Amino acid sequence: MIDALRTHITESQKVFITTHKSPDGDAIGSVVSWYFFFKNLGKEAHVIVPDRPADFLLPFLKDVEYSIFEQGLNENISEYDTLFCLDYNGASRVGKEMESFVLEFPSTKIMIDHHPNPQDFCEITISRPEVCSTAQLIFECIQEMGFLPLIDEQVGNGIYLGMLTDTGSFRFPSVTSKTHEVLAHLLKIGVNHVAIHEAIYDVNTVSRLQLRGFAIAEKLELFPGLPIGLISLTLDELRRFNYQKGDTEGLVNVILSIEGISIAAFFVEHEDGIKISFRSKGKYFVNEFSARNFMGGGHQYAAGGFSTDSLSVTIDRFRSLVDELIPIK
Repeated sequence: MIDALRTHITESQKVFITTHKSPDGDAIGSVVSWYFFFKNLGKEAHVIVPDRPADFLLPFLKDVEYSIFEQGLNENISEYDTLFCLDYNGASRVGKEMESFVLEFPSTKIMIDHHPNPQDFCEITISRPEVCSTAQLIFECIQEMGFLPLIDEQVGNGIYLGMLTDTGSFRFPSVTSKTHEVLAHLLKIGVNHVAIHEAIYDVNTVSRLQLRGFAIAEKLELFPGLPIGLISLTLDELRRFNYQKGDTEGLVNVILSIEGISIAAFFVEHEDGIKISFRSKGKYFVNEFSARNFMGGGHQYAAGGFSTDSLSVTIDRFRSLVDELIPIK
């Protein structure tokens, strides 16, 4: 597939670069790095995100030509010969508003992603679930195609952003020796890892810290006799603390950091439904559990889900299903 990817990239002239709804650091890092890679190839590129990223991610899109799909797309689709699907394994991940745009794109679609079980909707699919992040996979693709010299600081910044955020600052089991080899290369070419870390993790507002403190102090629930922790937040509670997109980012990992907890569940009420985050470690996997029960999926130790039921009904359903979260023998 790498040869097919290289051939197509060499022949392409103008491309769309897309990622999933509610883009996280890996999504933004991947599209940014792929965008500047194409610019370094002397080609035209335009990034499309389904909805507005969190405020702390917006600075990484500086100098990137991009559109927010839900706000309208003014590009002439017929001028584009390729649509790249980065960091998502199914068209539904871009949201209902954008899904038909992806599926009906008239030219070549190419997926580059690290989530398991990719759906068959692209002509070329580069899928490596064993890689810690799509951003690292971007690096590997560029390297394997023979374009490593085109990874400059701008490309590298996006790669580092995605790797940093999708590995929990390089502490998840998905981190390998290859990950650190990539990091070493990025530092050699001038990526400022300190600045990127500060831009992601040192941008707290007072209301964000108050929300997180409230969630931990008042909404944390531990399951007696089980290595499970849970936090839930209602829409009213979010409004009480002037919630902004991204304010609860990483809160599920706080639950998982508690001694004796191996499974963390985080339920957040939004106007369109309940967004769910699962994290785990050790002998507990959460991706198949989420896929079976909460319209979700993801990685073995990190998965998302969604429910159209009320928050209380969704949590009660989770309680009734915890027996499914059994150790792998």
